[in-house]
Amino acid sequence: MRSADFHNQISPGCAKSKRTAGSVNMNSSLLQNVSFVRPEYFYISGFSGIPFVKYYFIFLFVTYFIAVFGNSFVLIMIMTDRSLHVPKYMAIFNLALADFGETNALIPNLIKTFLFDSQYISYNACLANMFFVFFFISVQSLTLVVLAYDRYIAIRLPLRYHAIVNNSLMSAALMAVWSFSTLVVTMMVSLITRLSFCKTNEVKSYFCDHGPIYTTACNDNTVNSVMAKLWTVLFIYGPLIAVTVSYIGIFIELTKITTWEGRLKALKTCFSHMFLVGIFLFPILSTYIAALTFTLHPNARIINTSLSSAIPPMVNPIIYVLNTKEFKDFIVRMLKRRSKVMVHVLANETNL
Repeated sequence: MRSADFHNQISPGCAKSKRTAGSVNMNSSLLQNVSFVRPEYFYISGFSGIPFVKYYFIFLFVTYFIAVFGNSFVLIMIMTDRSLHVPKYMAIFNLALADFGETNALIPNLIKTFLFDSQYISYNACLANMFFVFFFISVQSLTLVVLAYDRYIAIRLPLRYHAIVNNSLMSAALMAVWSFSTLVVTMMVSLITRLSFCKTNEVKSYFCDHGPIYTTACNDNTVNSVMAKLWTVLFIYGPLIAVTVSYIGIFIELTKITTWEGRLKALKTCFSHMFLVGIFLFPILSTYIAALTFTLHPNARIINTSLSSAIPPMVNPIIYVLNTKEFKDFIVRMLKRRSKVMVHVLANETNL
């Protein structure tokens, strides 16, 4: 139902609460219970009114296909090649898994909206969608921090790297990432259930976004506002500061290397990670800064944030496959193995 229909549906309840408020014998807590409204559906209106939006949906479908295929390839490659069962690739596996999860939590709903012209989502499905999108974004962000300090220790203490960063330490760090993300996002989403929506069920975003939902509530949403700011600090600003500090340390260590060739060789191991940080954090950060400094058109915000969610999962596996020697070696070995099998099959057919 659209927001106007929703308002018409609940107006008897609102009128009832007004009549109840006129009674001097009715206490405030009972009034709140009478006027509490939880919608059956939300209406996602994010891409309404955007010119040529069907071409954008086609673009999202292409990014979805590349992201799913690319991240699946990275996951399978790391699982099957025992030489990649090392701390760095455990973190890359974790990042690819988060990218795969976020892509499937976000884009299929958008494609469904385009194909079936259905912008309605049930209340419980909306909360589930909110949880998984924010959860996988949180995991991505913290995993980039783990990778940043992995690179810092590799450059700062190269001879002791394998003694310090081992599989046990990386497993504990990644388990902490998943546990902490689960705790914070669960709290943030569960607090939505205490809100009453007696004005509108329209969500002015491209998914069940936390901010556009809690700000439309009729009752006090102070706690939700605090949780939104806390999530931003913990998973956007905090990781950005942590990654920046780690790279300051890396650049300081590079100044201690006497030759430019040695510095470039050491820095080359960080190029992939720097690309990932750039395409993940800076589009989101630019949207926040733009919203604070001047009035940002809702369509511009929606397009920018949707791109910042869709592009990194697509680009991440491409960057690692093209810029990592181990991945390229794995692909070469796989192609050689397949060519040998083909030669063997052709030889048997010739003999027959």
